[in-house]
Amino acid sequence: MSGEVAVRRFPTLTVSTPRVHVRPLRGSDAAAVSTIFADKQTQRWLPFQRELGQIDAESWCTEMAQERRDSGNGDHYGVIRREDERLVGCLWTKRTDWGGRVTEVSYAIAPEARGFGMAAEAVDAIAVALILEHGFQRLELRVAPGNTASRRVAEKAGFTYEGLLRNAGYVHSGRVDLEVWSLVAADLHAPGH
Repeated sequence: MSGEVAVRRFPTLTVSTPRVHVRPLRGSDAAAVSTIFADKQTQRWLPFQRELGQIDAESWCTEMAQERRDSGNGDHYGVIRREDERLVGCLWTKRTDWGGRVTEVSYAIAPEARGFGMAAEAVDAIAVALILEHGFQRLELRVAPGNTASRRVAEKAGFTYEGLLRNAGYVHSGRVDLEVWSLVAADLHAPGH
């Protein structure tokens, strides 16, 4: 098998906390995902260029998620509020480095679910599962300066601020610096996590 590279498939994750259930997205989630991604506040901070237009939610929940899983790059998840079984958020992992056991986590939460700590709870649950059950050593969050809600999610989920990547990303308004936040395996053994 010389010349071939083995691609690792991203692990299928389903995790639960007292308030949320996080699971891979499926086609039936498309309407809720479309609503979340169409929200003006979400649009402001999405790491997608405006010229690309609206995200095709059906594809995001099916083909794009499957492609990301199969390539080993990450996955797309739904955050389900347990009290009413409504999909109130999306998480996605990307830029997975299997050699370093590192992946990046991003998220978007529906307006009616913001401010209740569900995003931090879901991010923390995914992070713990990836580190403890699947051997990841580092998870990263990248936050555009000014996105204070996302910064609070990183802090509440136990991530540590590491620094600023200058001109490293983009949001709908154009190029931006990105704050880098991380959670490493050793953090899970620290008091308070």
